[in-house]
Amino acid sequence: MEIPLVPLQTAGTALLLVGALVLVLVVAALLSAIEIVDAYEKRALTVFGEYRKLLEPGINFIPPFVSNTYRFDMRTQTLDVPRQEAITRDNSPVTADAVVYIKVMDAKKAFLQVDDYKRAVSNLAQTTLRAVLGDMELDDTLNKRQEINARIREELDEPTDEWGIRVESVEVREVNPSKDVQRAMEQQTSAERKRRAMILEAQGERRSAVEKAEGDKQSEIIRAQGEKQSQILEAQGDAISTVLRARSAESMGERAVIDKGMETLADIGQGESTTFVMPQELTSLVGRYGKHLSGSDVEGDGAELESREFDEETRELIGLDDIAEIIGEIDQEADMDVEAMEQEAQAIKEGKDPAEISDPDEVIEEMDQEFPGQTDGGTDGSVDEADDASE
Repeated sequence: MEIPLVPLQTAGTALLLVGALVLVLVVAALLSAIEIVDAYEKRALTVFGEYRKLLEPGINFIPPFVSNTYRFDMRTQTLDVPRQEAITRDNSPVTADAVVYIKVMDAKKAFLQVDDYKRAVSNLAQTTLRAVLGDMELDDTLNKRQEINARIREELDEPTDEWGIRVESVEVREVNPSKDVQRAMEQQTSAERKRRAMILEAQGERRSAVEKAEGDKQSEIIRAQGEKQSQILEAQGDAISTVLRARSAESMGERAVIDKGMETLADIGQGESTTFVMPQELTSLVGRYGKHLSGSDVEGDGAELESREFDEETRELIGLDDIAEIIGEIDQEADMDVEAMEQEAQAIKEGKDPAEISDPDEVIEEMDQEFPGQTDGGTDGSVDEADDASE
């Protein structure tokens, strides 16, 4: 009996198809049963819709075809809070946006307690931002960013803890008032800057005036010191000149006596008498200066022609012994301390009577009171006495 070939070929093909199908099913089951979890995440496993466990990082085997996994990123995540409009306590409209940094601490709670924890945290942050801004005044919203951040974080902590989420940080990026308020603030800022500029300018002018007054004061002090030193030097020069004039007058008086005596001797020599009576003053002068007289036989000590010292009466008359003491007093006045000079300069600057201030002119006046016109008189007296002696 012969078996047909066609049915055998059909059966072989069916077996191949069944084997291939089984192989595909086995591969699909294996792939479905293996779950690979990354190191920075965890996954919630459900079997037939029932929560079973959290899959840890690595290779995990789960029931194939009947299991579902939900991924949770365990790293810190950033949520942008959209720009929100709010009315502050002082009825000023402002707009603000923020950034919230969150981290999943309990993936099971985040899976079972809240639907889409990111959206929930973002919506909660929006309402909290509006509430915090509405509870503050405009100036506080612009200046107290840290306080706003802390209050928003505090408000988010309690509900997010129930979701297994921790709010790590909240940062308000911008708080902008309305355009009208911005214009008013710009005007206020401009006015404040002008006020500060005026204050700085006034302070600069005041400082300049103070510096100028100090400079004028120092200039007056230096000028007063210069005038005082000039008067002191002038007084010293006058005193020395007076002494020199007195000495010169004495020397000229002696020369006049000698010249007059010589003329008298010449007249006597032309007479007939052989007996002559000569004054003692003339003989002493001739004996002193004899070698300097042309053709004179009078003996002398050889001293060169020079002026004699004042006698005691003349020195006392013209007050030569007091000159050194007067000059010493002038030098002592020149060495007076700087504080006294400043007081004098200040008195001059204030228009006080200069006679009330110690001045070198007082020294000169004292000198004039001690020997007023005596120097010329003493010299003239010496010359007159010499003339009388020669006659």
